[in-house]
Amino acid sequence: MSAEPVIFVVDDDEAVGRALKSAGKLLGRPIRAFTSAAGFLAAYADEPGCLVLDVRMPGVTGLELQRKLADDGLTIPIVMISGHADVRIAVEAMTLGAVTLLEKPFRLDELLTHVRKALEKDAAARAARQSASDASARLAALTAKEREVLDLIATGKTNREMAEDLGLSVRAVEDRRARLMKKVNAGSVAELVKLLTEGVP
Repeated sequence: MSAEPVIFVVDDDEAVGRALKSAGKLLGRPIRAFTSAAGFLAAYADEPGCLVLDVRMPGVTGLELQRKLADDGLTIPIVMISGHADVRIAVEAMTLGAVTLLEKPFRLDELLTHVRKALEKDAAARAARQSASDASARLAALTAKEREVLDLIATGKTNREMAEDLGLSVRAVEDRRARLMKKVNAGSVAELVKLLTEGVP
């Protein structure tokens, strides 16, 4: 799997695929072009990047491919392109999460603008998923008793109030609190609450 974002292109018109390589060169990103949805599905493995996708193709259409990706939980941002767009197609594409729908022929600068947005959207989504995964892993390291204290901290309770709720001494609560802060590498209550927010699905 490549870590470098790729601009994937699926269009049965090979000339369009070749023309779109200009976009990749201008953005400094690699392009991988496919002439069918089936070819793309056989090769794609949830890699970073975005997809420039033609609506009308023989076999699996662009909208069908978009639905298949959504059903499989693959959230690669999609810039739809079409020479036969209408309101119904536009609405369906946008409802399924397309970044935009461009009508052929489109200007290269217009495509570049939307491809940049799609790449930024993918990078942000992947970063958010990584943060959530890291937060979950850090929270999973806590014991049940430390997690009790964490949940009470999140409600804004003081050490004394937590001690009363848990039937512990204030010192015992302070010890648990210090241990859990160290385990999750949090320097403040604000960091702790942020971690808790990120780590809860």
